[in-house]
Amino acid sequence: MFIIKVKEKSKLKKVGEWMGIYLNPGSAMFQKSLKSKIYVDKSGLLAILNELVDTEQRYVCVSRPRRFGKSMAANMLAAYYGSSEDTSALFASLEISQCAGYRDHLNQYDVLKINMQDFLSESQSIEDMLAHLTACLIRDLKNGFPQIDFSYAKSLVSVMREVFAQTGRSFVILIDEWDCLFREYESNKEAQKQYLDFLRVWLKDKEYVGLAYMTGILPIKKYGSHSALNMFTEYSMTNPREMAGYFGFTEDEVKKLCETYQRSFDETQAWYDGYDLVMFDGTVQKTYAMYSPKSVVEAMLSGVYDNYWNQTESYEALKVYIQMNYDGLKEAIVRMLAGDRVQINTGTFSNDMTTFETKDDVLTLLVHLGYLSYHWPDKTVTIPNKEVSQEYVNAISTMAWNEVLRSIENSRKLLQALWEQDEKAVAEGIDQAHGEISVLQYNNENSLSCTIALAFYFAREYYHVIRELPTGKGFADICLIPRKKYAQKPAAIIELKWDKSAEGAIAQIKEKNYPEALEDYHGNLLLAGINYDKKNRKHTCKIEKLSV
Repeated sequence: MFIIKVKEKSKLKKVGEWMGIYLNPGSAMFQKSLKSKIYVDKSGLLAILNELVDTEQRYVCVSRPRRFGKSMAANMLAAYYGSSEDTSALFASLEISQCAGYRDHLNQYDVLKINMQDFLSESQSIEDMLAHLTACLIRDLKNGFPQIDFSYAKSLVSVMREVFAQTGRSFVILIDEWDCLFREYESNKEAQKQYLDFLRVWLKDKEYVGLAYMTGILPIKKYGSHSALNMFTEYSMTNPREMAGYFGFTEDEVKKLCETYQRSFDETQAWYDGYDLVMFDGTVQKTYAMYSPKSVVEAMLSGVYDNYWNQTESYEALKVYIQMNYDGLKEAIVRMLAGDRVQINTGTFSNDMTTFETKDDVLTLLVHLGYLSYHWPDKTVTIPNKEVSQEYVNAISTMAWNEVLRSIENSRKLLQALWEQDEKAVAEGIDQAHGEISVLQYNNENSLSCTIALAFYFAREYYHVIRELPTGKGFADICLIPRKKYAQKPAAIIELKWDKSAEGAIAQIKEKNYPEALEDYHGNLLLAGINYDKKNRKHTCKIEKLSV
Protein backbone atom coordinates (compact mmCIF):
# COMPACT_ATOMS: atom_id res chain seq x y z
CA MET A 1 0.00 0.00 0.00
CA PHE A 2 1.50 3.36 -0.91
CA ILE A 3 -0.52 6.41 0.05
CA ILE A 4 -3.02 6.10 2.87
CA LYS A 5 -5.48 8.85 3.71
CA VAL A 6 -7.68 8.71 6.79
CA LYS A 7 -10.41 11.32 6.46
CA GLU A 8 -12.46 10.49 9.53
CA LYS A 9 -11.31 10.11 13.07
CA SER A 10 -10.71 6.43 13.78
CA LYS A 11 -12.94 4.83 16.39
CA LEU A 12 -10.51 2.60 18.20
CA LYS A 13 -11.49 0.00 20.74
CA LYS A 14 -9.83 0.45 24.13
CA VAL A 15 -8.08 -2.66 25.40
CA GLY A 16 -6.21 -1.11 28.32
CA GLU A 17 -7.44 0.82 31.30
CA TRP A 18 -5.06 3.76 31.33
CA MET A 19 -3.24 5.97 28.86
CA GLY A 20 -0.42 8.13 30.18
CA ILE A 21 1.84 10.86 28.90
CA TYR A 22 4.80 8.50 28.55
CA LEU A 23 3.29 5.10 29.38
CA ASN A 24 1.18 3.75 26.52
CA PRO A 25 0.64 7.21 24.96
CA GLY A 26 -1.65 5.77 22.31
CA SER A 27 -1.97 6.39 18.59
CA ALA A 28 -2.93 10.07 18.36
CA MET A 29 0.36 11.17 16.77
CA PHE A 30 0.39 8.27 14.32
CA GLN A 31 -3.18 9.09 13.29
CA LYS A 32 -2.04 12.60 12.40
CA SER A 33 0.52 11.07 10.05
CA LEU A 34 -2.10 8.85 8.45
CA LYS A 35 -4.41 11.83 7.93
CA SER A 36 -1.72 13.91 6.25
CA LYS A 37 -2.00 14.68 2.54
CA ILE A 38 1.04 12.51 1.93
CA TYR A 39 1.70 9.37 3.92
CA VAL A 40 4.23 6.82 2.67
CA ASP A 41 3.75 3.39 4.22
CA LYS A 42 6.89 2.42 6.15
CA SER A 43 5.18 -0.12 8.39
CA GLY A 44 7.40 -2.88 6.98
CA LEU A 45 9.92 -1.65 9.56
CA LEU A 46 7.73 -3.29 12.20
CA ALA A 47 8.28 -6.72 10.65
CA ILE A 48 12.04 -6.30 11.13
CA LEU A 49 11.61 -5.18 14.73
CA ASN A 50 9.14 -7.95 15.56
CA GLU A 51 11.90 -10.48 14.91
CA LEU A 52 14.08 -8.71 17.50
CA VAL A 53 11.55 -8.40 20.34
CA ASP A 54 12.50 -10.39 23.45
CA THR A 55 15.77 -11.57 21.91
CA GLU A 56 19.41 -10.68 22.55
CA GLN A 57 19.10 -8.29 19.59
CA ARG A 58 16.30 -6.28 21.20
CA TYR A 59 18.44 -3.14 21.57
CA VAL A 60 18.23 -0.97 18.44
CA CYS A 61 19.71 2.48 17.77
CA VAL A 62 18.73 4.14 14.49
CA SER A 63 20.52 7.36 13.53
CA ARG A 64 19.69 9.50 10.52
CA PRO A 65 19.57 13.23 9.68
CA ARG A 66 16.86 15.71 10.58
CA ARG A 67 13.79 15.63 8.35
CA PHE A 68 14.17 11.90 7.66
CA GLY A 69 11.10 10.67 9.58
CA LYS A 70 12.64 9.53 12.87
CA SER A 71 9.84 10.81 15.10
CA MET A 72 7.15 9.54 12.74
CA ALA A 73 8.62 6.04 13.00
CA ALA A 74 8.61 6.25 16.81
CA ASN A 75 4.94 7.30 16.76
CA MET A 76 4.12 4.32 14.55
CA LEU A 77 5.87 1.96 16.96
CA ALA A 78 3.96 3.41 19.92
CA ALA A 79 0.64 2.90 18.12
CA TYR A 80 1.47 -0.66 17.09
CA TYR A 81 3.00 -2.08 20.25
CA GLY A 82 1.08 -0.15 22.93
CA SER A 83 -1.56 -2.03 24.93
CA SER A 84 -3.87 0.90 25.73
CA GLU A 85 -5.80 0.70 22.42
CA ASP A 86 -6.85 -1.77 19.80
CA THR A 87 -5.18 -0.16 16.78
CA SER A 88 -5.82 -2.94 14.29
CA ALA A 89 -8.02 -0.59 12.24
CA LEU A 90 -5.06 1.74 11.69
CA PHE A 91 -2.77 -1.00 10.41
CA ALA A 92 -5.28 -3.14 8.51
CA SER A 93 -4.44 -1.62 5.12
CA LEU A 94 -0.71 -1.18 5.74
CA GLU A 95 2.13 -3.46 4.65
CA ILE A 96 2.70 -4.87 8.14
CA SER A 97 -0.77 -6.45 8.22
CA GLN A 98 0.37 -8.90 5.54
CA CYS A 99 3.49 -9.95 7.45
CA ALA A 100 3.92 -13.05 9.59
CA GLY A 101 3.63 -12.31 13.29
CA TYR A 102 1.58 -9.15 12.76
CA ARG A 103 -1.15 -10.12 15.25
CA ASP A 104 1.30 -11.69 17.70
CA HIS A 105 2.81 -8.30 18.54
CA LEU A 106 -0.07 -5.89 17.91
CA ASN A 107 -1.01 -4.10 21.19
CA GLN A 108 0.83 -6.68 23.29
CA TYR A 109 3.31 -4.49 25.20
CA ASP A 110 3.54 -1.62 27.63
CA VAL A 111 5.19 1.23 25.77
CA LEU A 112 7.31 3.96 27.33
CA LYS A 113 7.84 6.73 24.80
CA ILE A 114 9.99 9.74 25.60
CA ASN A 115 11.55 12.60 23.67
CA MET A 116 14.84 13.47 25.36
CA GLN A 117 14.81 16.97 23.88
CA ASP A 118 11.70 17.81 25.91
CA PHE A 119 13.46 16.94 29.16
CA LEU A 120 16.71 18.63 28.18
CA SER A 121 14.92 21.87 27.26
CA GLU A 122 13.23 22.00 30.67
CA SER A 123 16.43 21.37 32.66
CA GLN A 124 19.37 23.46 33.81
CA SER A 125 21.80 20.57 34.13
CA ILE A 126 22.20 16.90 33.33
CA GLU A 127 21.34 16.09 36.95
CA ASP A 128 18.07 18.05 36.65
CA MET A 129 17.24 16.36 33.38
CA LEU A 130 17.75 12.81 34.63
CA ALA A 131 15.92 13.49 37.90
CA HIS A 132 12.96 15.01 36.03
CA LEU A 133 12.87 12.14 33.53
CA THR A 134 12.97 9.54 36.29
CA ALA A 135 10.21 11.25 38.29
CA CYS A 136 7.91 11.54 35.26
CA LEU A 137 8.31 7.89 34.28
CA ILE A 138 7.81 6.62 37.84
CA ARG A 139 4.69 8.78 38.21
CA ASP A 140 3.20 7.40 34.99
CA LEU A 141 4.03 3.82 35.95
CA LYS A 142 2.48 4.14 39.40
CA ASN A 143 -0.64 5.80 37.98
CA GLY A 144 -0.89 3.16 35.27
CA PHE A 145 -0.65 0.24 37.69
CA PRO A 146 -2.44 1.34 40.88
CA GLN A 147 -3.02 -2.28 41.89
CA ILE A 148 0.71 -2.92 42.34
CA ASP A 149 2.39 -2.33 45.70
CA PHE A 150 5.46 -0.15 45.05
CA SER A 151 6.39 0.25 48.74
CA TYR A 152 9.86 -1.18 48.23
CA ALA A 153 10.39 0.12 44.69
CA LYS A 154 12.07 3.50 44.77
CA SER A 155 14.23 3.66 41.63
CA LEU A 156 13.07 3.57 38.02
CA VAL A 157 14.67 0.15 37.55
CA SER A 158 12.97 -1.32 40.63
CA VAL A 159 9.57 0.12 39.65
CA MET A 160 9.79 -1.38 36.16
CA ARG A 161 10.94 -4.70 37.55
CA GLU A 162 7.93 -4.73 39.86
CA VAL A 163 5.54 -4.01 36.99
CA PHE A 164 7.09 -6.71 34.84
CA ALA A 165 6.95 -9.22 37.70
CA GLN A 166 3.23 -8.55 38.21
CA THR A 167 2.09 -8.32 34.58
CA GLY A 168 4.55 -10.59 32.77
CA ARG A 169 4.38 -8.09 29.90
CA SER A 170 7.60 -6.70 28.40
CA PHE A 171 8.19 -3.01 27.87
CA VAL A 172 8.85 -1.45 24.49
CA ILE A 173 10.98 1.60 25.27
CA LEU A 174 11.06 4.30 22.59
CA ILE A 175 13.61 7.10 23.00
CA ASP A 176 13.42 9.89 20.43
CA GLU A 177 16.20 12.50 20.07
CA TRP A 178 18.35 10.25 22.25
CA ASP A 179 21.52 12.16 21.26
CA CYS A 180 20.30 15.73 21.89
CA LEU A 181 22.55 16.04 24.93
CA PHE A 182 25.63 15.39 22.78
CA ARG A 183 24.57 18.19 20.46
CA GLU A 184 23.78 20.75 23.15
CA TYR A 185 26.40 19.71 25.74
CA GLU A 186 28.89 18.94 23.01
CA SER A 187 31.98 19.81 25.09
CA ASN A 188 30.80 18.56 28.48
CA LYS A 189 32.33 15.09 28.59
CA GLU A 190 31.27 14.47 32.18
CA ALA A 191 27.60 15.22 31.40
CA GLN A 192 27.77 12.91 28.38
CA LYS A 193 29.26 10.09 30.41
CA GLN A 194 26.68 10.57 33.18
CA TYR A 195 23.88 10.34 30.62
CA LEU A 196 25.26 7.18 29.01
CA ASP A 197 25.70 5.58 32.42
CA PHE A 198 22.05 6.35 33.23
CA LEU A 199 20.89 4.65 30.02
CA ARG A 200 23.16 1.66 30.66
CA VAL A 201 21.86 1.11 34.21
CA TRP A 202 18.25 1.55 33.06
CA LEU A 203 18.35 -0.68 29.99
CA LYS A 204 21.28 -3.09 29.85
CA ASP A 205 20.53 -6.75 30.65
CA LYS A 206 17.11 -5.88 32.05
CA GLU A 207 14.47 -8.58 31.81
CA TYR A 208 11.69 -6.02 31.46
CA VAL A 209 13.07 -4.72 28.14
CA GLY A 210 11.23 -6.38 25.26
CA LEU A 211 12.53 -3.80 22.78
CA ALA A 212 14.61 -0.66 23.26
CA TYR A 213 14.43 1.57 20.19
CA MET A 214 16.49 4.75 20.23
CA THR A 215 16.57 7.24 17.40
CA GLY A 216 18.61 10.36 16.81
CA ILE A 217 21.15 11.96 14.49
CA LEU A 218 24.39 10.59 15.96
CA PRO A 219 25.40 6.98 16.54
CA ILE A 220 26.24 5.96 20.10
CA LYS A 221 29.14 7.84 21.66
CA LYS A 222 32.40 5.93 22.08
CA TYR A 223 34.75 6.32 25.02
CA GLY A 224 38.15 4.90 24.17
CA SER A 225 37.68 1.45 22.70
CA HIS A 226 34.43 0.76 24.58
CA SER A 227 30.85 1.93 24.51
CA ALA A 228 28.68 2.19 27.62
CA LEU A 229 25.79 0.98 25.47
CA ASN A 230 27.49 -1.86 23.63
CA MET A 231 24.32 -3.97 23.80
CA PHE A 232 22.79 -1.84 21.01
CA THR A 233 22.88 -2.77 17.35
CA GLU A 234 23.40 0.41 15.36
CA TYR A 235 21.74 1.34 12.07
CA SER A 236 23.23 4.51 10.63
CA MET A 237 23.84 6.48 7.44
CA THR A 238 27.18 4.69 7.06
CA ASN A 239 25.71 1.22 7.68
CA PRO A 240 21.89 1.04 7.68
CA ARG A 241 21.93 -2.76 7.42
CA GLU A 242 18.51 -4.35 6.83
CA MET A 243 16.72 -1.08 7.62
CA ALA A 244 18.17 0.71 4.58
CA GLY A 245 14.81 0.92 2.83
CA TYR A 246 13.22 2.72 5.79
CA PHE A 247 15.68 5.62 6.16
CA GLY A 248 13.85 7.94 3.76
CA PHE A 249 11.78 7.81 0.58
CA THR A 250 12.96 5.23 -1.94
CA GLU A 251 13.11 5.95 -5.65
CA ASP A 252 10.02 3.84 -6.37
CA GLU A 253 8.07 5.69 -3.68
CA VAL A 254 9.13 9.06 -5.10
CA LYS A 255 8.18 8.02 -8.64
CA LYS A 256 4.67 7.14 -7.44
CA LEU A 257 4.38 10.48 -5.66
CA CYS A 258 5.45 12.29 -8.82
CA GLU A 259 2.77 10.42 -10.78
CA THR A 260 0.12 11.22 -8.17
CA TYR A 261 0.97 14.92 -7.97
CA GLN A 262 2.02 15.27 -11.63
CA ARG A 263 5.50 16.51 -10.75
CA SER A 264 8.72 16.04 -12.70
CA PHE A 265 10.64 13.03 -11.45
CA ASP A 266 13.72 14.31 -13.28
CA GLU A 267 13.67 17.55 -11.27
CA THR A 268 12.86 15.75 -8.01
CA GLN A 269 15.82 13.46 -8.57
CA ALA A 270 18.21 16.32 -9.28
CA TRP A 271 17.14 18.27 -6.21
CA TYR A 272 16.62 15.62 -3.52
CA ASP A 273 18.22 12.28 -4.48
CA GLY A 274 21.77 11.19 -3.79
CA TYR A 275 21.78 9.15 -0.60
CA ASP A 276 22.94 5.64 -1.52
CA LEU A 277 22.10 3.21 1.28
CA VAL A 278 23.25 -0.39 1.02
CA MET A 279 21.58 -3.47 2.49
CA PHE A 280 23.12 -6.94 2.41
CA ASP A 281 20.82 -9.95 2.22
CA GLY A 282 23.20 -12.85 2.53
CA THR A 283 25.61 -12.41 -0.35
CA VAL A 284 23.22 -10.15 -2.27
CA GLN A 285 23.84 -6.42 -2.09
CA LYS A 286 20.88 -4.08 -2.60
CA THR A 287 21.39 -0.34 -2.96
CA TYR A 288 18.55 2.07 -2.26
CA ALA A 289 18.55 5.53 -3.86
CA MET A 290 17.21 7.43 -0.88
CA TYR A 291 15.48 10.83 -1.00
CA SER A 292 15.04 13.46 1.70
CA PRO A 293 11.37 12.97 2.79
CA LYS A 294 10.67 16.49 4.08
CA SER A 295 11.93 18.13 0.89
CA VAL A 296 10.08 15.71 -1.39
CA VAL A 297 6.80 16.30 0.47
CA GLU A 298 7.25 20.09 0.25
CA ALA A 299 7.98 19.90 -3.49
CA MET A 300 5.02 17.59 -4.15
CA LEU A 301 2.53 19.77 -2.27
CA SER A 302 3.79 23.14 -3.52
CA GLY A 303 5.02 22.24 -7.00
CA VAL A 304 8.11 24.34 -6.27
CA TYR A 305 11.58 22.79 -6.41
CA ASP A 306 13.61 24.73 -3.90
CA ASN A 307 16.02 24.44 -1.00
CA TYR A 308 13.86 23.28 1.92
CA TRP A 309 16.92 22.23 3.91
CA ASN A 310 17.28 25.70 5.43
CA GLN A 311 13.85 25.40 7.07
CA THR A 312 15.33 22.99 9.61
CA GLU A 313 19.08 23.66 9.42
CA SER A 314 21.16 26.81 9.09
CA TYR A 315 24.16 26.82 6.77
CA GLU A 316 26.06 28.20 9.77
CA ALA A 317 26.08 24.66 11.19
CA LEU A 318 27.79 23.37 8.04
CA LYS A 319 30.18 26.33 7.97
CA VAL A 320 31.57 25.47 11.42
CA TYR A 321 32.80 22.09 10.20
CA ILE A 322 34.02 22.72 6.66
CA GLN A 323 36.30 25.57 7.72
CA MET A 324 38.09 23.49 10.37
CA ASN A 325 41.86 23.35 9.97
CA TYR A 326 42.47 19.71 9.08
CA ASP A 327 44.91 18.67 6.39
CA GLY A 328 43.11 17.95 3.13
CA LEU A 329 39.64 19.02 4.33
CA LYS A 330 39.29 22.06 2.09
CA GLU A 331 40.58 20.15 -0.93
CA ALA A 332 38.07 17.36 -0.22
CA ILE A 333 35.17 19.84 -0.08
CA VAL A 334 36.28 21.54 -3.30
CA ARG A 335 36.62 18.20 -5.07
CA MET A 336 33.13 17.16 -3.99
CA LEU A 337 31.68 20.49 -5.15
CA ALA A 338 33.19 19.58 -8.51
CA GLY A 339 31.43 16.20 -8.41
CA ASP A 340 34.31 14.03 -7.21
CA ARG A 341 34.06 11.14 -4.79
CA VAL A 342 36.42 11.36 -1.83
CA GLN A 343 37.73 8.30 -0.01
CA ILE A 344 37.26 8.33 3.78
CA ASN A 345 37.80 6.11 6.81
CA THR A 346 34.73 6.24 9.07
CA GLY A 347 36.25 3.97 11.72
CA THR A 348 38.00 6.70 13.74
CA PHE A 349 34.91 8.86 14.25
CA SER A 350 34.03 9.14 17.97
CA ASN A 351 30.32 9.74 17.35
CA ASP A 352 30.25 13.24 18.80
CA MET A 353 30.49 16.78 17.42
CA THR A 354 33.80 17.90 18.91
CA THR A 355 36.32 15.03 18.87
CA PHE A 356 38.11 15.18 15.53
CA GLU A 357 41.56 13.85 14.71
CA THR A 358 41.52 14.02 10.90
CA LYS A 359 39.46 15.37 8.03
CA ASP A 360 37.81 11.95 7.78
CA ASP A 361 36.23 12.43 11.21
CA VAL A 362 34.75 15.76 10.09
CA LEU A 363 33.47 14.25 6.84
CA THR A 364 31.94 11.29 8.71
CA LEU A 365 30.01 13.71 10.94
CA LEU A 366 28.72 15.45 7.80
CA VAL A 367 27.45 12.06 6.59
CA HIS A 368 25.42 11.62 9.78
CA LEU A 369 24.11 15.19 9.51
CA GLY A 370 22.98 14.55 5.91
CA TYR A 371 25.44 16.93 4.25
CA LEU A 372 27.27 14.05 2.56
CA SER A 373 26.26 10.68 1.15
CA TYR A 374 28.36 7.64 2.04
CA HIS A 375 28.90 4.99 -0.62
CA TRP A 376 29.56 1.69 1.13
CA PRO A 377 31.09 -0.35 -1.75
CA ASP A 378 34.05 1.98 -2.35
CA LYS A 379 34.01 3.82 1.03
CA THR A 380 33.65 7.26 -0.56
CA VAL A 381 31.54 10.34 0.11
CA THR A 382 29.84 12.84 -2.20
CA ILE A 383 27.58 15.86 -1.92
CA PRO A 384 24.21 14.17 -2.51
CA ASN A 385 22.13 16.62 -4.54
CA LYS A 386 21.43 20.15 -5.70
CA GLU A 387 19.61 21.12 -2.51
CA VAL A 388 22.51 20.21 -0.24
CA SER A 389 25.07 21.58 -2.69
CA GLN A 390 23.36 24.95 -2.34
CA GLU A 391 23.96 24.79 1.41
CA TYR A 392 27.70 24.44 0.75
CA VAL A 393 27.61 27.47 -1.54
CA ASN A 394 25.67 29.42 1.10
CA ALA A 395 28.27 28.53 3.73
CA ILE A 396 31.24 29.28 1.47
CA SER A 397 29.76 32.68 0.55
CA THR A 398 30.32 33.82 4.16
CA MET A 399 33.80 32.27 4.54
CA ALA A 400 37.28 33.25 3.39
CA TRP A 401 37.14 30.80 0.48
CA ASN A 402 37.00 33.69 -1.98
CA GLU A 403 38.75 31.87 -4.80
CA VAL A 404 36.26 28.97 -4.70
CA LEU A 405 33.29 31.35 -4.56
CA ARG A 406 34.65 33.34 -7.51
CA SER A 407 34.99 30.16 -9.57
CA ILE A 408 31.40 29.23 -8.79
CA GLU A 409 30.15 32.73 -9.64
CA ASN A 410 32.22 32.87 -12.86
CA SER A 411 30.82 29.50 -13.93
CA ARG A 412 27.70 31.27 -15.24
CA LYS A 413 29.81 33.20 -17.76
CA LEU A 414 31.79 30.10 -18.67
CA LEU A 415 28.65 28.11 -19.44
CA GLN A 416 27.34 30.95 -21.60
CA ALA A 417 30.67 31.00 -23.47
CA LEU A 418 30.35 27.26 -24.13
CA TRP A 419 26.83 27.72 -25.51
CA GLU A 420 28.08 30.53 -27.75
CA GLN A 421 31.03 28.37 -28.88
CA ASP A 422 33.43 31.12 -27.80
CA GLU A 423 36.60 29.04 -27.62
CA LYS A 424 38.82 31.88 -26.40
CA ALA A 425 36.44 32.81 -23.56
CA VAL A 426 36.15 29.18 -22.46
CA ALA A 427 39.94 28.77 -22.39
CA GLU A 428 40.40 32.03 -20.48
CA GLY A 429 37.67 31.09 -18.00
CA ILE A 430 39.36 27.79 -17.25
CA ASP A 431 42.73 29.57 -16.97
CA GLN A 432 41.19 31.82 -14.34
CA ALA A 433 39.67 28.91 -12.41
CA HIS A 434 42.99 27.06 -12.49
CA GLY A 435 44.83 30.10 -11.19
CA GLU A 436 42.41 30.63 -8.34
CA ILE A 437 41.79 27.12 -7.06
CA SER A 438 45.29 26.60 -5.69
CA VAL A 439 44.08 24.00 -3.20
CA LEU A 440 43.91 21.43 -6.03
CA GLN A 441 47.17 19.86 -7.14
CA TYR A 442 47.25 20.33 -10.90
CA ASN A 443 49.35 17.42 -12.08
CA ASN A 444 47.23 15.06 -14.20
CA GLU A 445 44.01 14.63 -16.17
CA ASN A 446 42.04 13.91 -13.01
CA SER A 447 42.94 17.22 -11.36
CA LEU A 448 42.29 18.97 -14.69
CA SER A 449 38.88 17.28 -14.80
CA CYS A 450 38.11 18.39 -11.24
CA THR A 451 39.05 22.02 -11.95
CA ILE A 452 36.95 22.13 -15.10
CA ALA A 453 33.97 20.49 -13.38
CA LEU A 454 34.09 23.16 -10.66
CA ALA A 455 34.54 25.87 -13.30
CA PHE A 456 31.29 24.60 -14.89
CA TYR A 457 29.51 24.37 -11.50
CA PHE A 458 26.55 26.47 -12.70
CA ALA A 459 25.83 23.88 -15.40
CA ARG A 460 23.95 21.92 -12.72
CA GLU A 461 21.14 24.44 -13.02
CA TYR A 462 20.31 22.91 -16.40
CA TYR A 463 22.17 19.62 -16.70
CA HIS A 464 22.91 16.28 -15.20
CA VAL A 465 26.69 16.58 -14.90
CA ILE A 466 28.33 13.19 -15.38
CA ARG A 467 31.98 12.77 -14.47
CA GLU A 468 33.72 9.78 -16.03
CA LEU A 469 37.07 8.73 -14.63
CA PRO A 470 39.80 8.12 -17.24
CA THR A 471 39.33 4.84 -19.06
CA GLY A 472 42.73 5.10 -20.71
CA LYS A 473 45.81 7.27 -20.67
CA GLY A 474 45.27 10.81 -21.88
CA PHE A 475 41.61 11.61 -21.38
CA ALA A 476 38.79 12.12 -18.89
CA ASP A 477 35.26 13.02 -19.96
CA ILE A 478 32.68 15.37 -18.55
CA CYS A 479 29.20 15.00 -20.00
CA LEU A 480 26.44 17.60 -19.68
CA ILE A 481 23.01 16.02 -20.24
CA PRO A 482 20.08 18.49 -20.26
CA ARG A 483 17.41 17.80 -17.66
CA LYS A 484 13.97 17.36 -19.24
CA LYS A 485 12.91 20.79 -18.07
CA TYR A 486 15.75 22.30 -20.12
CA ALA A 487 15.65 20.00 -23.14
CA GLN A 488 16.25 22.98 -25.47
CA LYS A 489 19.79 23.36 -24.13
CA PRO A 490 22.56 21.61 -26.08
CA ALA A 491 24.20 18.54 -24.59
CA ALA A 492 27.97 18.63 -24.31
CA ILE A 493 30.88 16.23 -24.18
CA ILE A 494 34.04 17.81 -22.80
CA GLU A 495 37.21 15.86 -23.56
CA LEU A 496 40.38 16.72 -21.68
CA LYS A 497 43.99 16.46 -22.76
CA TRP A 498 47.24 17.03 -20.92
CA ASP A 499 50.18 18.42 -22.94
CA LYS A 500 48.64 17.45 -26.28
CA SER A 501 46.10 19.47 -28.29
CA ALA A 502 42.48 20.59 -28.16
CA GLU A 503 42.04 19.35 -31.73
CA GLY A 504 43.31 15.94 -30.61
CA ALA A 505 40.69 15.91 -27.88
CA ILE A 506 37.93 16.54 -30.45
CA ALA A 507 39.31 13.76 -32.64
CA GLN A 508 39.29 11.37 -29.71
CA ILE A 509 35.62 12.13 -28.99
CA LYS A 510 34.77 11.22 -32.57
CA GLU A 511 36.82 8.02 -32.42
CA LYS A 512 35.00 6.79 -29.33
CA ASN A 513 31.42 5.70 -28.93
CA TYR A 514 29.37 8.28 -27.10
CA PRO A 515 28.75 7.56 -23.41
CA GLU A 516 25.69 5.46 -22.71
CA ALA A 517 23.99 8.46 -21.13
CA LEU A 518 23.74 10.10 -24.57
CA GLU A 519 22.31 7.13 -26.46
CA ASP A 520 18.73 8.35 -26.02
CA TYR A 521 19.52 12.04 -26.49
CA HIS A 522 18.34 13.80 -29.64
CA GLY A 523 19.22 17.43 -30.29
CA ASN A 524 22.22 19.70 -30.50
CA LEU A 525 25.49 18.36 -29.16
CA LEU A 526 28.60 20.39 -28.41
CA LEU A 527 31.97 18.68 -28.57
CA ALA A 528 34.54 20.60 -26.53
CA GLY A 529 38.19 19.63 -26.53
CA ILE A 530 40.33 21.24 -23.84
CA ASN A 531 44.09 20.89 -23.55
CA TYR A 532 46.40 22.09 -20.79
CA ASP A 533 49.93 23.03 -21.82
CA LYS A 534 52.09 22.32 -18.81
CA LYS A 535 54.98 24.46 -20.08
CA ASN A 536 53.13 27.75 -20.58
CA ARG A 537 50.37 26.90 -18.07
CA LYS A 538 47.63 27.79 -20.51
CA HIS A 539 44.49 26.04 -21.71
CA THR A 540 43.31 25.90 -25.29
CA CYS A 541 39.80 25.02 -26.42
CA LYS A 542 38.17 23.72 -29.58
CA ILE A 543 34.36 23.49 -29.89
CA GLU A 544 32.29 21.81 -32.59
CA LYS A 545 28.52 21.52 -32.89
CA LEU A 546 26.68 18.42 -34.07
CA SER A 547 23.07 17.32 -34.37
CA VAL A 548 22.23 13.86 -33.06
